[in-house]
Amino acid sequence: MQAIIPFPNISPEIFSISIFGAKFALRWYAMAYIVGLLLGWWIAVRAVKKPALWAGDTPPMTPKQVEDLLTWVILGVILGGRLGIVLFYNPSYYFANPSEILKIWQGGMAFHGGLLGVVVATFLYCRGLGLNMIKTADMMALATPAGLFLGRIANFINGELWGRPTDVPWAVIFPAYGPTDPVLVCGDVLSDMCARHPSQLYEAALEGLILGAVLLYLAFRAAKLKTPGFVAGVFFAGYAIGRFIVEFFRQPDAQFQTFENPLGLAVHLNGYGLTMGQVLTLPMFLLGVFLIWRATRQTA
Repeated sequence: MQAIIPFPNISPEIFSISIFGAKFALRWYAMAYIVGLLLGWWIAVRAVKKPALWAGDTPPMTPKQVEDLLTWVILGVILGGRLGIVLFYNPSYYFANPSEILKIWQGGMAFHGGLLGVVVATFLYCRGLGLNMIKTADMMALATPAGLFLGRIANFINGELWGRPTDVPWAVIFPAYGPTDPVLVCGDVLSDMCARHPSQLYEAALEGLILGAVLLYLAFRAAKLKTPGFVAGVFFAGYAIGRFIVEFFRQPDAQFQTFENPLGLAVHLNGYGLTMGQVLTLPMFLLGVFLIWRATRQTA
């Protein structure tokens, strides 16, 4: 008999209250965003308070500006993450049902869209104040893995973004929340007892713990913030590599097997052995390699 790990009996809601018949709940997913943003802010403030870490002994901004930037980042994460789901993954559905776009608690948000939102928000903020964008990118890269780690842990608690069917000893049987959930499909057999890779935990380890530890070492021990763009490059390339690997163990969502872009052109990915997550990481990897090359070339 296959060894499996029981799915932990943790409610997706931390607590809920009812006010005048309306239910308000704090979910682990929301808490992950809140704590992740605060941890990122704390790490960024620590870094800018140490001028000796930076090129020319000059941080990209002051601690007060980091705090102001946090508001822009929150907007970028929410708006970009939601638009990423709408435009990258299922545009035909959302264009036909525009009222569903604002329901971020249904369908979630896409990391790549959130990343683009943060990039745009940070660019506008830096441009308005005349701040160094490359140094700021290093600071933002350093602050991001904590949120990625907590977000993937929340995905696991929610029982979403399951892994592919497997017989490894650490496989998990995720609960099914509806009759059409892909978790019910195990190979060619319709079953609610399908052991799967805990791919959320793989991502938490690669994108959060390992990548975060590497970036913190580069910034606070290896003096790589003195090479503008290097830390940001490692983040982009490192995330892309980690996500590309995990996609081999992560179950692609049924509606995302074929990418339909906003122009209505369908790109069938499975024939090339790629998932949407892998396709979206390729530009990130190339950007990361370019930033690392550019940073080392300028200091050579």
